[in-house]
Amino acid sequence: MRGAIRGGEYLPSSIIRSRTRQVAVFESKNARLPVDVFELEPSPRVPRMLLLAACDGQQATIGRSATEPTKALLRLQLPTRPDPQEYADWTWVECPITLPPTVPANAVIHLPTVRIAGRKVRADVAYTHAVPKTSRTGHTVALGVDWGLNTLFSAGAARMHDDGRITALGAGAQFRAAGVLAKQYRLRHIFECLHAKTGHYTRLADPALDGKAATLAKEIRRVRERRSNLNETLAWAAARWAVDQAVAAGATVIYLEDPRSMEAGGMGRTHNTRLSQTVRGQITDRMRHLAAEVGIAVVTVPPRGTSKHCPCCLTPLRHRKAPDRPTVPGWKWAICPGCGWQGDRDQGAWRRIAARGLAHQTKTVVDRVSGTMLIRAVVDTMEAKAVITATEKTSRTDRSKTGPTRPRTNRLTPRRREVPSPARLTGPAGQRPEGHAPTDRTRLPRAAHRHQGVTTISTPTTSRHRPRGAALGAGFHLHAHASPPRWAEPTPDPTVRIGSLS
Repeated sequence: MRGAIRGGEYLPSSIIRSRTRQVAVFESKNARLPVDVFELEPSPRVPRMLLLAACDGQQATIGRSATEPTKALLRLQLPTRPDPQEYADWTWVECPITLPPTVPANAVIHLPTVRIAGRKVRADVAYTHAVPKTSRTGHTVALGVDWGLNTLFSAGAARMHDDGRITALGAGAQFRAAGVLAKQYRLRHIFECLHAKTGHYTRLADPALDGKAATLAKEIRRVRERRSNLNETLAWAAARWAVDQAVAAGATVIYLEDPRSMEAGGMGRTHNTRLSQTVRGQITDRMRHLAAEVGIAVVTVPPRGTSKHCPCCLTPLRHRKAPDRPTVPGWKWAICPGCGWQGDRDQGAWRRIAARGLAHQTKTVVDRVSGTMLIRAVVDTMEAKAVITATEKTSRTDRSKTGPTRPRTNRLTPRRREVPSPARLTGPAGQRPEGHAPTDRTRLPRAAHRHQGVTTISTPTTSRHRPRGAALGAGFHLHAHASPPRWAEPTPDPTVRIGSLS
C-alpha cells in the first residue's frame, strides 16, 4: 500500500489503518468499494457566510483609518430591493470595523468574510505584514519540546557554544492542562455513550424510537461542537505558551518530536486513549503559525530514543516510579547508571530533543508536500555529539561586599498571625478568627480554647501517642509547648521611666 501511494514511505501507519477501517465499514454497508476518499466521509457543514474576497473593487472596498489604527471602514454595494434589475437598485453601505490590538499598525488588511453570529454580523479580517525570515541552520539557542502523557508537553532551552558544547539553560518548564484534559476525557466518555445508545436504537429498528434517536443526534452534534471548541482553545493556548518560552529564552528555533510517529498502542488502555485524544497536530500547526510571526523556525526531529537514553552521556536510563522509590519499576523518573544523572523522564527528553536538533541542524530539509522543516533521520556521528554538558557551578566562597547592606530592624511587635486573637464576640462581625481554633464550631474542643498560647505546637502524627486533646478533634497537645520567642518577653528598658535631665 505504501508503494501504491505517492510519498507512501512518509505516510504514518495510523492514517493507513484508519482509512482501511473506513473502507471496510463502507463495504459492509453498501456491498461495494468506495470510488474515492470523499465518498467515505459526509459533506462538511458550512455556515452562512459572505466571501468578500471574491469581489472586485466595484462591489467592496476596505481601508484603514489614518488617525485611528484600530479602525477600518468596509464599503459594500448592496441591493435595495429583493430583485434588483438595474444599477439604480444598488447602493453603497459603510460598515465601520474595530480591529483587535493584535493587528500590527503597518499591516495591510484584506476584504473580510462576513458571517452571522447570533444577532450580530462579524467580519473575519485577514491581514498581511512583513515578518523575519526563518533559517534552517546557524542556530545557537534552541527550545526543545517533548510530548507527554500526564502533562501535555515539557519544554526547555539549550545553547550550543563555539567549541561545540551544548548546555541547558535552566531546568525547563511544563505545560499542564489537567483541568482541560479532564473535561476532554469526560466529553469523550459522554460522546461514546451517546453513540452506543444511538447504535442500540438503530439495531432495534422501532419507529417509536425515532424521536429519541433524533434527540440523541442533536445531543451528539452539541457534544462534538464542545469538543472541537475545547481542542481549538487548548491548541492555541499551548502553542502561545511554547512560542513565549522561546522568545523569553532568545531561541531562534523550536525542535519538537514528530507527533505522527506516536501510535496509540502497547501502553495500556488509559495511556492509549490519552495519546489518541490529544491535539498534538493542532498544537504543531498553531505553533508554526505563531512562531513565523517572530522569525522562529519550527523543526520536527525523530523521537527515537529521546526518553530512553541519558541526555548527558547517552547511556540507557533506568526508569523508576518516583525519586524516593528507586527500586520500584515505573516510567516517570529516570536514573542514569553511567554518569548518575536523574530527573523527570520528560525533562530529560526535551534536553535530548534540543541537543539532537542543534547537532543535526545541517540535516534540516523542507518537505515538498507540506512545506514544513524537519530532520528525517539520525546520524550516529552527529548523535554522539548531541549531549548536554553540565554547567560549571559558581563558587560561593567569595563573600565580598558588592552593595549596601540591607537595614535590619529589631522587631519588637509580633507578627499578626503569631499573636493570639481576642475572645470571640457575640455579634456576627468584628474580629478575625480566633487563632488556631476552628471557626465553624459553636462549642470549642477542650484543647482548643481561646486562651491557648502562640507557642503551642501541633500534635505529632507519626508516633502512636494520642494525646487527650487531639482525640477530641482539637488537633493540639494539651501540655506540649515550645520555648517562648524573644519577642514574647521583651527585656525591660531601664531608661523608659527616667525623666529629662534638663
